[in-house]
Amino acid sequence: MNTTTVKAFGAESKTADLKELNIERREVTANDVEIDILFCGVCHSDLHTARNDWGGTKYPAVPGHEIVGKITKIGSDVTNFKVGDLAAVGCLVDSCRECENCKQDLEQYCLNGMVGTYNGHDKHLNQQTFGGYSEKVVVDKNYVLKVPENLDLAAVAPLLCAGITTYSPLKHWNVNENSKVAVVGLGGLGHMAIKLAKGLGAHVSLFSRSPEKTQDALDLGADKVVISTNKDQMKEVQGKFDLIIDTVPYEHDLNDYVSSLNVSGTLVLLGFIGELNKMISTVPIVLGRRSIAGSLIGGIAETQEMLDFCGEKNIVSEIEMIDMQNINEAYERMLKSDVKYRFVIDMKSLKK
Repeated sequence: MNTTTVKAFGAESKTADLKELNIERREVTANDVEIDILFCGVCHSDLHTARNDWGGTKYPAVPGHEIVGKITKIGSDVTNFKVGDLAAVGCLVDSCRECENCKQDLEQYCLNGMVGTYNGHDKHLNQQTFGGYSEKVVVDKNYVLKVPENLDLAAVAPLLCAGITTYSPLKHWNVNENSKVAVVGLGGLGHMAIKLAKGLGAHVSLFSRSPEKTQDALDLGADKVVISTNKDQMKEVQGKFDLIIDTVPYEHDLNDYVSSLNVSGTLVLLGFIGELNKMISTVPIVLGRRSIAGSLIGGIAETQEMLDFCGEKNIVSEIEMIDMQNINEAYERMLKSDVKYRFVIDMKSLKK
């Protein structure tokens, strides 16, 4: 298969800084779309993959799965896009398309393994997939998304991961104007959960350990802030919430949050991946028919639904723009939570 060499930023080992390098992109097939990348969001998953924190990283690793750009080429069988259209790519670029989950538009739960935008398997070139820290990307038309033209394109980029990761559980648990929703953690995911839950009409609270985040949360649309280290405040909200979206990415005590669910309420974990046995007691679960669940991004149809919803409600992420050359510094700042609330790379900086 013919390929084109493009500039990218990636890591050549788990201890190496990201640097400029060249990668190969396939020429468009009949079903492909080529996108000139304008903006790419920076996700914690990018850092974890670059540093092999989860194991299994293939090097060189080129992260980036919050991609917004403009279409420059289409394949002969592509009818739903045209050259010049705005387009987006999220966390997955392929799946088996045949399993029961794929048939239900749940490609993120593909029983045969979804293909990640980076560090997946590129069946065309028989190598790892490379992400959006690059000049261009070539993606199957069925995994490309349309972008509402009324939104700030740079601020759209984080919707492709942070947005859909929080939208999917809100929709699955039927959040509406009668719902009482709480969000744990005010970061890249948390701020989007507040905006989207509010957009769906819910009464929204934030759980935070930091009183200084109160005004920020209110400015983002939260109706109430509960300081989780304040026993009186935590007691006041026992049994109050239909759904809690927990975005904290490290081990933490879940018991007070579970107790703040109402009967049949659900705590959904988005941020922490690991063992729960030290984090929970079954007592509040059994006594209140409460549940602890998890959720992972969204399928293509739901991601498009989320983008359309954000277009209607004028919802985007709060971002700080950086040049591609500053990605290593951004990673270090991200580890310190020193960003409000999502870094986005201006990809023209790579093309200089």
